[in-house]
Amino acid sequence: MSERKKHSDSVFAVASNLIAACFVAGLIISVVYFITAPVSAKTQEEMKQQSMMELIKDAEHFEAVPEHEGWFAAKKGGKSVAYIVPSSTRGYGGTIKMLVAVKADGTVIDYSIQEHNETPGLGDNAQKMPFRGQFKGKDSAHLKVTKDPTDTEDIQAMTGATISSRAVTKAVKDAVDRVNEYQKEIGGGTK
Repeated sequence: MSERKKHSDSVFAVASNLIAACFVAGLIISVVYFITAPVSAKTQEEMKQQSMMELIKDAEHFEAVPEHEGWFAAKKGGKSVAYIVPSSTRGYGGTIKMLVAVKADGTVIDYSIQEHNETPGLGDNAQKMPFRGQFKGKDSAHLKVTKDPTDTEDIQAMTGATISSRAVTKAVKDAVDRVNEYQKEIGGGTK
């Protein structure tokens, strides 16, 4: 009987030690999170501002667009000259999440792919030149994918990555169409 008591006492001691270790670890994680969360939030905001500045270089500052989650208006001289619009679509490897910069007149400035799972060396080339460069200055009517090398009005598909090409083009077109609709709502119109 005393052997059984020793065993149950040792199990209780091990369990008590594990509970104490978990409590201390949880407390340490909570303290670290409490200290680092504001720093992390500030760093994320700075990175977002930097990403937006890279997309719209001549903006003086950015303001959140009311009632449009994730949208930002690029301001210059007190006027909204362009918009940063989040957009996503399904590509070959899954969801592609992007930020699209669109001028107030409904033409594309640039885009930035934030997250994707496209095939390396094929679909992931959507974030690189020359594919990305084709979008600059395009309006909604010319945001369609073509495989015809003589068609310079539309977007040339990436070789071996037609699905990714169409997905990125669709996401950019969606952002442009939403900006055009917003401009109509606020009385800005489109070109």
